[in-house]
Amino acid sequence: MRISYDPEVDALYIRLIEGPHGCRTVRLNDEVALNVGADERLVGIEILDAKEVLGGGKPPQLVVENLPLARP
Repeated sequence: MRISYDPEVDALYIRLIEGPHGCRTVRLNDEVALNVGADERLVGIEILDAKEVLGGGKPPQLVVENLPLARP
Protein backbone atom coordinates (compact mmCIF):
# COMPACT_ATOMS: atom_id res chain seq x y z
CA MET A 1 0.00 0.00 0.00
CA ARG A 2 1.24 3.47 -0.84
CA ILE A 3 -0.24 6.80 0.23
CA SER A 4 0.77 9.99 -1.55
CA TYR A 5 -0.28 13.59 -0.99
CA ASP A 6 0.20 16.47 -3.45
CA PRO A 7 -0.02 19.77 -1.54
CA GLU A 8 -0.09 21.84 -4.73
CA VAL A 9 -3.49 20.44 -5.73
CA ASP A 10 -4.50 19.21 -2.24
CA ALA A 11 -5.06 15.64 -3.46
CA LEU A 12 -4.45 12.39 -1.60
CA TYR A 13 -4.14 9.03 -3.33
CA ILE A 14 -4.19 5.67 -1.58
CA ARG A 15 -2.82 2.92 -3.83
CA LEU A 16 -3.94 -0.41 -2.44
CA ILE A 17 -2.45 -2.65 -5.15
CA GLU A 18 0.93 -1.87 -6.75
CA GLY A 19 1.67 -2.14 -10.45
CA PRO A 20 -0.14 -1.10 -13.59
CA HIS A 21 -3.84 -1.85 -13.73
CA GLY A 22 -6.57 -1.16 -16.22
CA CYS A 23 -9.13 0.58 -14.05
CA ARG A 24 -12.48 2.19 -14.25
CA THR A 25 -13.29 5.13 -12.00
CA VAL A 26 -16.33 5.21 -9.77
CA ARG A 27 -17.06 8.68 -8.39
CA LEU A 28 -18.66 8.68 -4.95
CA ASN A 29 -18.99 12.47 -4.95
CA ASP A 30 -17.09 15.51 -6.26
CA GLU A 31 -14.12 14.81 -3.98
CA VAL A 32 -13.82 11.02 -3.73
CA ALA A 33 -13.25 8.51 -6.53
CA LEU A 34 -12.51 4.78 -6.47
CA ASN A 35 -10.31 3.08 -9.04
CA VAL A 36 -11.64 -0.42 -9.63
CA GLY A 37 -9.63 -3.00 -11.54
CA ALA A 38 -10.17 -6.49 -12.88
CA ASP A 39 -12.48 -8.75 -10.88
CA GLU A 40 -13.89 -5.64 -9.19
CA ARG A 41 -10.78 -5.29 -7.01
CA LEU A 42 -10.33 -1.89 -5.41
CA VAL A 43 -6.98 -0.59 -6.69
CA GLY A 44 -6.95 2.93 -5.30
CA ILE A 45 -8.83 5.81 -3.71
CA GLU A 46 -8.44 9.43 -4.82
CA ILE A 47 -9.47 12.25 -2.50
CA LEU A 48 -9.58 15.81 -3.81
CA ASP A 49 -9.71 18.78 -1.41
CA ALA A 50 -8.05 16.45 1.10
CA LYS A 51 -7.49 19.15 3.71
CA GLU A 52 -11.21 19.77 3.95
CA VAL A 53 -12.40 16.18 3.46
CA LEU A 54 -9.92 14.52 5.83
CA GLY A 55 -8.34 17.18 7.99
CA GLY A 56 -10.97 19.79 8.79
CA GLY A 57 -9.01 22.46 6.87
CA LYS A 58 -5.52 21.22 7.88
CA PRO A 59 -3.23 18.82 6.03
CA PRO A 60 -4.33 15.23 6.70
CA GLN A 61 -2.40 13.22 9.27
CA LEU A 62 -1.60 9.54 9.01
CA VAL A 63 -1.77 7.19 11.97
CA VAL A 64 -0.90 3.52 11.52
CA GLU A 65 -2.05 1.18 14.28
CA ASN A 66 -1.24 -2.47 14.82
CA LEU A 67 0.49 -2.81 11.48
CA PRO A 68 4.21 -3.60 11.39
CA LEU A 69 5.96 -1.34 8.91
CA ALA A 70 7.85 -3.16 6.17
CA ARG A 71 11.51 -2.28 5.78
CA PRO A 72 13.05 -2.15 2.29
